[in-house]
Amino acid sequence: MKQFNATHFLSRELSWLEFNQRVLNEALDPRNPLLERVKFFCITSSNLDEFFEVRVAGLKQQIESNVVERSNDGRTASETFRAVRRRVRTMIDQQYKLWRDEMVPALAKEGIVFHDPRQLSPRDNAFIEDYYQMQVRPVLTPLGIDPAHPFPQLLNKSLNIVVSLEFERNGEVERRLGVVQVPRVLPRLVWLPREDESHEYVFLGSLIGTHLADLFPGTRILGWWHFRVTRNSELYIDEEDSGNLLKAVEQELHNRRRGGAVRLEVDHDCPAEITNNLLETLELTPDDLYKIDGPLNPTRLMAIYEGDHSPELRDRPFVAPPAAVFRGGSDLFSTIRQRDVLLHHPYDSYASVVDFLEQAAADPHVLAIKQTLYRTGGDARIVGALMNAVKNGKQVTAVTELKARFDEANNILWARRLEEAGVHVIYGIVNYKVHAKIALVVRRDDDGLRRYVHLATGNYNPSTARLYTDLSLFTANADFGEDATNLFNLLTGLGQFQGTRKFLIAPFTAHEAMLKCIDREAANARAGKPARIIAKMNALVDREMIEALYRASHSGVKIDLIIRGICCLRPGVEGVSENITVRSIVGRFLEHSRIFWFQNDASPQVFLGSADWMPRNFFRRIETVFPIEDPALQRRLLDQILGTYLADNTKASVLNPDGAYTRTLRAKGASPRDSQDEFMSLAAGEARQRRKQRAGRPEQPLHFEVVKAPVA
Repeated sequence: MKQFNATHFLSRELSWLEFNQRVLNEALDPRNPLLERVKFFCITSSNLDEFFEVRVAGLKQQIESNVVERSNDGRTASETFRAVRRRVRTMIDQQYKLWRDEMVPALAKEGIVFHDPRQLSPRDNAFIEDYYQMQVRPVLTPLGIDPAHPFPQLLNKSLNIVVSLEFERNGEVERRLGVVQVPRVLPRLVWLPREDESHEYVFLGSLIGTHLADLFPGTRILGWWHFRVTRNSELYIDEEDSGNLLKAVEQELHNRRRGGAVRLEVDHDCPAEITNNLLETLELTPDDLYKIDGPLNPTRLMAIYEGDHSPELRDRPFVAPPAAVFRGGSDLFSTIRQRDVLLHHPYDSYASVVDFLEQAAADPHVLAIKQTLYRTGGDARIVGALMNAVKNGKQVTAVTELKARFDEANNILWARRLEEAGVHVIYGIVNYKVHAKIALVVRRDDDGLRRYVHLATGNYNPSTARLYTDLSLFTANADFGEDATNLFNLLTGLGQFQGTRKFLIAPFTAHEAMLKCIDREAANARAGKPARIIAKMNALVDREMIEALYRASHSGVKIDLIIRGICCLRPGVEGVSENITVRSIVGRFLEHSRIFWFQNDASPQVFLGSADWMPRNFFRRIETVFPIEDPALQRRLLDQILGTYLADNTKASVLNPDGAYTRTLRAKGASPRDSQDEFMSLAAGEARQRRKQRAGRPEQPLHFEVVKAPVA
């Protein structure tokens, strides 16, 4: 068997940056509505922030350590850091050129204007002066830098102004620096009132900049520039030595705000003398400096996207209808008893999941509810359902993951509220994140005790469920109920993993089981039997899985991968991966579902799950991967869902062997296919039919083309 080396693998960090480029491409695409382009522009920056907080911070720690090793793609940490730096600089240049040359003029044509506070009309000047005195000045703290006043400890990602000052002391002219933090508690964009409610703004940082003489009286302001520091935001918790995980996470959250600096962003015209001073103070090098010709922290520009204005500058509205199977009946439990129910979010309304929990909380026949909570968003209905269930005398357990990255503080808040309401809150297993998405309801039916299970690829968060594509399954299958019971016992007790009937559970069985499925397809191909793999996920990093896919490709298995983000597999390499295609879809909704389809000699085996194919998911998290056994649901996943994704020739990009992505080329004469748009059209078409049927009008057939994925 061929041995695989560094040339067969792509860099995890550079692959992620290629994903962020695809996000930026949506902002660059003039076919997208203007405010949607602004949204993608902001998301590009938000993604980069997290990338520096976690991935770049990790690279810098590796460089500073005494351990020198190569990653799967053959680079050392220093080599990866240099490649990342070059790629990020190119991306930032492209991003801000777009802002200056296209977005600002286009927004101005639509009445969305950003003003220089030094060039306002007398009326606007009067408003700004009043706003500054009444709203801004009371919360500002000017900080002078001198031997008695050391450089302040600036919070992670806060926007600041560095000021060059000149003043006389004892007959001599002195120059010093000052710092003013732009308050986070105030809107970054200050709206200028207009009778026609048009959208004209002044940036808060610029407004403060024009009032610096008020903050540093008796000085001459030589210049001022925005700057921003990004810090290492990874949590470092020794769970085995921690007596109280909740308090340990809270302490680390406090430390995160002041972690080591990893990036300095400054206005593009900031003098070298000032930037060098900032770099030295923050213990950074010129490699960590990024000069920005535009607004720092564009994430706050999302303010112009929010609200219900300018519908013509947005995607057409979409309201997900309830899933057809749940319509017309109020008893969800009766429906689930009859058959498994598969929902495709956001095209099927997430309200059915919330209704399931609320019905369980109110139903006098329900005895217990157990649920995992990873990122709830603090939704009042989901958390409220668990609290109400306690009030109604039910046994309620919530396994809450405190270490859900960047949601830790929110999860701590809701964990405490749940505990106060009487919910039994568990914080998972030492040294593992609980990433599984599962709810178990124990109900006394007329024919005995029955367990109802909800499993999902996404979080119990109705807000993100409107923005993420995910799949979820309702079932009353007894084997699923037994596996769910054993999983919760594992999470809440001190026992050992006892195996499962149906579920694949990481870190125990999921990795080995997925490898066996891939190897079985390879064996079938060598034996001349039907063999094919279609897998959809967010990231593919695990080396063993990639090598198994290479072996399967070499054996003749046709493999189609739909991977939104990181992919370390290099497709199209002769003798290694020529039978593998990788595509990524970035569109209106964030692709988040995980689907694993194996042809299995014409007897398909299909799984959904919470886990991507990454070492962290397989070995450092509690994950659930579960089979779809109903043949009708298997066909829906293959024909309607995976088939439509594979036919996308509008939002899909194909991974080339060199690691770059190319937008899918549409065949001459072929109709445009946008998978997300087609899913919305299907849902809307079904909803229109239902309205016509209710109105007594004759039913019209739906004209929706379903593309079957070809089977080898």
